[in-house]
Amino acid sequence: MADLKTKLNKASVKGFLDKVKNKKRREDALAVLEIMKKVSNEEPRMWGSSIVGFGTYHYVYESGREGDWPIIGFSPRAQNLTLYIMPGFEKFPDLMSRLGKYKTGKSCLYISKLEDVDSKVLRQLMKESIAYMKKK
Repeated sequence: MADLKTKLNKASVKGFLDKVKNKKRREDALAVLEIMKKVSNEEPRMWGSSIVGFGTYHYVYESGREGDWPIIGFSPRAQNLTLYIMPGFEKFPDLMSRLGKYKTGKSCLYISKLEDVDSKVLRQLMKESIAYMKKK
């Protein structure tokens, strides 16, 4: 079985975010950084070369594959700001209906610009996601 490449490391979160070329994406990433620090009560840490994560949990799949991953995190990608909401979105239909303009993957929330979403709803989504993951 291949090793997971995205692992917790000691790289600088500030150094990573300072290198984000798109000014708006960098500003949005810095805003999300502050929000996630507050709602998680965790310090940000780098996971791999491009994910900023907060906290950690251990997972084990039915296949036997296991590893560690942040409880919540984000990455300022070229196309969008990607937030990692680990429980997914089916558990939060009311919040998702009020969030604003976004797209989702299984556990990824894709936001073009931070002002496209309601910041209060986003904070609540983060809080409830963290609470859910900490119960597991």
